[in-house]
Amino acid sequence: MILRSENTWEEILGIFLVLSGVLLRISPHPSNFTPVMAIALFSGVVLSPSIALVIPLIVMIVSDLVIGPHALYPLTWGSFFLVSLLGVAIRKNTKISRIFFGTLGGSFLFYLVTNLGVFLYQDMYEKSLSGLFRCYLMALPFFRNSLLGDLFFSSLFFGVFFIVKNYSQKLISQKIR
Repeated sequence: MILRSENTWEEILGIFLVLSGVLLRISPHPSNFTPVMAIALFSGVVLSPSIALVIPLIVMIVSDLVIGPHALYPLTWGSFFLVSLLGVAIRKNTKISRIFFGTLGGSFLFYLVTNLGVFLYQDMYEKSLSGLFRCYLMALPFFRNSLLGDLFFSSLFFGVFFIVKNYSQKLISQKIR
């Protein structure tokens, strides 16, 4: 299955879907139910790698300027950059199962990295193994929402792109006949 942009219009559609993610992140939403991880994966798979690696960072920078500062910028932005790289790797042999497992992997990566950052850089938990365990345990409700959001938005972005791409190819082939 070819699920990447192959012409300018498909690249524009991909960028439009990504930019809509910025609006979805800054609009009211359930806690941690955002499209950013899905944007990172989608960008890596669909857009050209040079654009794909920059777009999620732009999404985060723009939306963080609106939402407000936090101490974990490098970890959140770095996590999404790594998910974009994962998307670029998936791009070479795109399958629905790879997108699904890429989404799960991105969700777990973000959960593990950012909560380790909370443990290390904030004074919310005792600096011990039990404090680290408690940090990850207390973050599970946020992880649930993140995972649900990641699965929902990945399905939405990849689904819309797939439908539009296939529909436009059918229209083109009908016009050629």
